[in-house]
Amino acid sequence: MTILVTGSAGHLGEAIVRTLRARGEAVRGLDLNPSDFTDITGSITDRACVRESMAGVRAVIHTATLHKPHVATHDRQAFVDTNVTGTLVLLEGAVAAGVQAFVFTSTTSAFGAALTPDEGEPAAWITEEVTPVPKNIYGATKLSAELLCELFARTHRLSTVVLRTSRFFPEADDDAMARTAYLTANMQANELLHRRLDVEDAVQAHLLAVERAATIGFGRYIVSATTPFDVGDLAALRTDARSVVRRLFPDYEALFTRQGWQMVDSIDRVYVNARARAALGWQPKYDFRHVLTCLSHDADFRSPLMRAIGQKGYHAERFDGAPYPVAP
Repeated sequence: MTILVTGSAGHLGEAIVRTLRARGEAVRGLDLNPSDFTDITGSITDRACVRESMAGVRAVIHTATLHKPHVATHDRQAFVDTNVTGTLVLLEGAVAAGVQAFVFTSTTSAFGAALTPDEGEPAAWITEEVTPVPKNIYGATKLSAELLCELFARTHRLSTVVLRTSRFFPEADDDAMARTAYLTANMQANELLHRRLDVEDAVQAHLLAVERAATIGFGRYIVSATTPFDVGDLAALRTDARSVVRRLFPDYEALFTRQGWQMVDSIDRVYVNARARAALGWQPKYDFRHVLTCLSHDADFRSPLMRAIGQKGYHAERFDGAPYPVAP
C-alpha cells in the first residue's frame, strides 16, 4: 500500500518522496505546487482532493505547512486554514480511509518564548516536558494541529506521531543579523551543536515513525541533531559558548580558522533528542563531530540528499535584495 506525503514540493516532502522512490516503495506526493515529486496537485483543505489522495494509502506523512517566513506575507487566517484546518481535513480523511499511521511534521518553534531564557539565565534545556509558549501565529497553529493529532489518536485510535523538527532548510538564516555576521555554512555548522537537523536525518525519523506508530499509539518527539552538551554546560553556553565547544572539540578552532569561520559567543537553547532516539530507534548521523570530520577532509558536511534538493525558498519574490521579507 501507498504512503501519502503532503507538501511534496517542499524541502522535507521532496526528500521523503525521493527516499521512498529510491527504495522502490509506493509513494504519492500531494502539494499545491506541481513538481517532479508531486503526483496530485491540490490543497489539503480540499476534502474531495484529500479523499482522492487517500485511496489505497496505509500511512500519511503530513509535512505541508505555512512556515515562519510566511508570517510577514500571509494573514493569520491563512495560517489557520492551512496549518489547522488542513490538518483536520487530513486526519478525518485518514480515519475514513482506514489509514494505519499518521505522522505530523511539527516544529520546535511551537515552544516559542520558552526557547529564550531571561538575561543572566543559563541556556534553556529543551525537552518534550517544556511547556510551549507560542509567540506568533506559526507556532500557535502548529501547536493547535498537534492537539488535533492527539485528539484523533485518542478518540479514533489513529496511530499518530508528532515530530517537532528543528531547522533543516539549506537557505540562509531568516535573521538578517545572523546572515550578516556569519557565512551560511558556518552558521549551519554551529547550529548542529544545538538547534539544527540535516534533512536526511529528518527523513529517517519520519520513516521510522511510520513503522513505529502502531506500537507508540501517540507520541510527540523533538527531532534535532544529537547535542554534545549536557545540563552542566548550560550556564557557560550562555556566557562563553566557545570555551565549552573548545573543551569538547579541541580540534574545532584550527578547522574553523582554515575555513574563515567563527563560533558563536552565546547559545541560548539546546534541543534534546533522547526521547526520539529511544522511541523510534533513530540514529542521526549529521552532528557537529561529522562537520569537523568533513572539514578535515575538505568535504561538504551536508548530506547528499540535502545537496540534491538545494534551496527552494519560501516566496516567489525577493524582498529588498534579501531572501526574506522584513517581519511586521
